[in-house]
Amino acid sequence: SGIPGIFTFVRSDKSKSYFSRTQVKFRRRRECKTDYYARRRLIQQDKNKYSTPKYRLVVRITNRDVIAQIVYARISGDFVLESAYGHELANFGLKVGHSNYAACYATGLLLARRVLTKLGMDQDYQGVTAADGAEYHVEADGERSPFRAYLDIGLARATTGANIFGVLKGAVDGGLDIPHKCKRFPGYNAEEKSYDADAHRARIFGSHVSSWMDELEEKDQALYQRQFSAYVAAGITSEDIEGMYERVHAAIRANPQRTTVAKEGKPNSFNQKKLNLKQRKERVATKKAVMTNRLMASM
Repeated sequence: SGIPGIFTFVRSDKSKSYFSRTQVKFRRRRECKTDYYARRRLIQQDKNKYSTPKYRLVVRITNRDVIAQIVYARISGDFVLESAYGHELANFGLKVGHSNYAACYATGLLLARRVLTKLGMDQDYQGVTAADGAEYHVEADGERSPFRAYLDIGLARATTGANIFGVLKGAVDGGLDIPHKCKRFPGYNAEEKSYDADAHRARIFGSHVSSWMDELEEKDQALYQRQFSAYVAAGITSEDIEGMYERVHAAIRANPQRTTVAKEGKPNSFNQKKLNLKQRKERVATKKAVMTNRLMASM
């Protein structure tokens, strides 16, 4: 501001030279997909370890699926050692509910058993065979050290009880060494600084789903039929939830490998078969004959 009627000089904070020197941020930062502040610390490896990979447990959760991968970084890009997805739980007996907390735990367990089986460490590190929600950390047993990875949650918020930490708990109970605390697990009380393992176990076995089913069925039958239509179609009641997840955990530990289903029929092919010279000449002659017959018929 200045004296009325008198022009005052206003200094520009950002001049033309400022904008000409502005460095454009990375593409995935501009797209709000990657937190490079966190990524840099997750992939940096000690120099005295040379080219030893630093593994990350990458967890991403969508509306209908859970994505869990063991990833390591190289100069050329990220490479996936092993992966597991929520929709794969259908092959282990879980037909519905592939993105809730119980499904996240099962996906983390599946990933852990797959990684250890791939590396030949599944017998040395069994983890927690019966999920109880208690705090557990893998300890070295035998000649080979436990497989260590670091949790990578991306841009998700680290709130207490988030489904992301269900994948973490499943991977740890499956036998992976992932540095963590119990402060973000369901059942942790920040005011009392106490951890209730039974409350966490209830979430692992889907008690929150079964209690919601009972409550909704009593209040509004029509809403229950619409909200849990997939459960009703599969014949699953609230009493079957815990036993269903117990069977899923047992099936994962029995054989965590992928099951490939052979497709019936001839595979689709959209590329035309390449013709040789003789076939191309015959094709042209056939076209000429067809056109000649059409002309003769029209006369």
